[in-house]
Amino acid sequence: MQKNNIDLTEKLPVMEAFYTIQGEGFHSGKAAYFIRLGGCDVGCVWCDVKESWDSEVHPKNTIEEIVNSAKNNPADLIVITGGEPLMYNLDNLTKALKNNNLKTNVETSGAHPLSGDWDWICFSPKKFKEPLPEFYASANELKVIVFNKSDFAFAEKHAKKVNKDCILYLQPEWDKRDQMMPLIVDFIKENPKWRISIQTHKYLDIP
Repeated sequence: MQKNNIDLTEKLPVMEAFYTIQGEGFHSGKAAYFIRLGGCDVGCVWCDVKESWDSEVHPKNTIEEIVNSAKNNPADLIVITGGEPLMYNLDNLTKALKNNNLKTNVETSGAHPLSGDWDWICFSPKKFKEPLPEFYASANELKVIVFNKSDFAFAEKHAKKVNKDCILYLQPEWDKRDQMMPLIVDFIKENPKWRISIQTHKYLDIP
């Protein structure tokens, strides 16, 4: 079961895995295979997948099982999300995915140490648990969820810390989109370094 020192028998809690269209951020509009790992200790009050928080209620799948499912889809973009996926060391999972010529993308709050070999890191810090400093240098995109007006200052605080190549996104929290989107539009017109991220998959009614 070993290949290039990868433990393919290692198990991770998988809440769900599905093939869809990425709806948010830089890769929006691309076909992607999502792997949602169970477990989160960040506790966002507006989280739309709170059922992911308890890792114990989700089945544990081996890395071999996870990768075999991932490679049976036409797209090569694999998005690891949660929950908070970096609660686990993802070195073996990403090595196994890359051994199958798959591209690795993580969506993380940055609250846990960075592990894994990533082609793209979506860093989405949250007020509820401070991110670790290492993510500012590594992030390919910074995605801040706008739930209320104070989130603009929160976004700017983190934007000052990320690397110069990091792409900046503001995304309205889904249930507050009608109130927040006009504010986001005005803010970005005044601060054009930012871009808008919209949860297009929800408008399309796809996973």
